[in-house]
Amino acid sequence: MLLRTVPSARHIPVSVEWSAPYGGCQDFHLGVHNLPSDRANEWMATLAEFTANPNDKKLTEILSALNAEPNVLLVFNHPLWDLFLIGQEKHNFLVNEFLQKNGAFFHALELNGLRHWTENRAVRRLAEQWNMLLISGGDRHGIEPNGNINMTNATNFTEFVHEIRYERKSHVLFMPQYAEPWKHRLLQSTIDAIRNYPEFPQGSRNWDERVYHPDANGIVRPLSEIWPGGKSPRAMRVLLGMVELLGRGPVSGGLRAAWSENRELRTALGEQEG
Repeated sequence: MLLRTVPSARHIPVSVEWSAPYGGCQDFHLGVHNLPSDRANEWMATLAEFTANPNDKKLTEILSALNAEPNVLLVFNHPLWDLFLIGQEKHNFLVNEFLQKNGAFFHALELNGLRHWTENRAVRRLAEQWNMLLISGGDRHGIEPNGNINMTNATNFTEFVHEIRYERKSHVLFMPQYAEPWKHRLLQSTIDAIRNYPEFPQGSRNWDERVYHPDANGIVRPLSEIWPGGKSPRAMRVLLGMVELLGRGPVSGGLRAAWSENRELRTALGEQEG
């Protein structure tokens, strides 16, 4: 919303990944895209209120109202990721129960550019089961470009929403990096997160300047301001040094070979051809 106060940035869609509690034991991550500017703050307050005081019936009412907004895009992000480790069988039951109640309000399920082959293949089967579109998305939380993208003829985001919602067209392209071993990509993302960036603005160059935590008074501050003595504990520095070592030279190459997913790649391509 702050970006959109700049005239040249008015085209940026107002979007959020909403953590919506469901079933008393799980959170679902829901992509809410292209909220109307004049009601975006009101919608954000509604979503935050539900997260603080969840109620499954109220969730259905909110999703129905979001779907009634003609230019809003609703995506069920990484639906088969058991976020709270409640057990995959129980999680899958909740997902199907959730879609039975609310699937009519969603416009696509997400194929996630940083989730494993096996999970994304299962999401594809879930989409077939519920006759839903698939759309690209990602959870990289780092500097790597996303591992998949949507190909479109749209010239702006609202046109893209129209393609998905009303024309029901979605063309997902997986980038070459998705063929890299999943564990190796997670390692690289972790290294990107803890790396120092001298070219960044002052106050965000070191990893502990970019990570926040409540202090003794409950005030959220960068870790760099909280460390006793002004620097991270030695054990923490040693641990991070070991993680960085895993991403260097022969060690990195050995891990990439050990984590090879050629079999998963062949299986996925075989399913696609079939």
